[in-house]
Amino acid sequence: MLSSYLAHLAGERGLAANTLASYRRDLVRYVEHLKNRGRVTFGEVAEADVTAFLAALREGDETHRALVASSAARAVSAVRGLHRFALREGVSGHDPALRIRPPRQLRRAPRAIGVAEVERLIAAAGPAGAPLTLRNRALLELLYGTGARISEAVGLAVDDVDLDPPARQVRLRGKGGQARAVPLGRPAGEALDAYLARARPDIAAHGRGATPGLFLNARGGRLTRQGAWEVLQAAAERAGLAGVSPHMLRHSFATHLLDGGADVRVVQELLGHASVITSQVSAPAAADRLREIREIYAAAHPRGRR
Repeated sequence: MLSSYLAHLAGERGLAANTLASYRRDLVRYVEHLKNRGRVTFGEVAEADVTAFLAALREGDETHRALVASSAARAVSAVRGLHRFALREGVSGHDPALRIRPPRQLRRAPRAIGVAEVERLIAAAGPAGAPLTLRNRALLELLYGTGARISEAVGLAVDDVDLDPPARQVRLRGKGGQARAVPLGRPAGEALDAYLARARPDIAAHGRGATPGLFLNARGGRLTRQGAWEVLQAAAERAGLAGVSPHMLRHSFATHLLDGGADVRVVQELLGHASVITSQVSAPAAADRLREIREIYAAAHPRGRR
């Protein structure tokens, strides 16, 4: 039943691979919990079993650490979805998770860092001229210059980048595989050009075969999310900045655009939260909208100059 539900999420709901992996971990833990309570079928599961699982998520047990509210809420969402699916498929005659609600989360506004701090961070990419430094600088410029999620950045292929003016843009793939074009300012474009021309070939030579990935690790393979996080943390430490995260750079990107006079709707489109450029929009209209967004981006983003 669990395999069927995960296949449903992947095939029909189109969940991203990272979200699907998290759901799998949460639900495998839930199944273990049910087995420990002597439940063999979905029909035997009671609301008390689901409530006990929620308590175990927040308090931890002998085999699992306690989860923060956001992670526990995700796990509860996965469990609720599994039971709805079991009811719909006729595997169970009731839904024991129907009245279960995820733990409330304290909503904290993400913190933005200033433009001067961003410049210090990028300047601290590493020793001058080293191939990995050119990669690190290109990654940091791209994260701040596009507001990309870290998963979007490491998921980029070389072919997703267009450095030829006046287009100079990157094609990001967000949640659910939704693609969007985001302009690149001259600093990000120049950093990517230097990396592609002077560093990536040398780094790729350490690998076992060709990879289309834009950002590579020291062994020539595709850079992972953890690897990109470590690049950011190392640069932040060298720059004397504490608590810098990829999401903070993304929030800084949005904040600085708004401070520069960009419209909220444009910022939403650049972040991938909304888009008016869909398959229903004619090619000329889409091109006009992209041109408008590029002009606003160039005027409002601190590193958006063309």
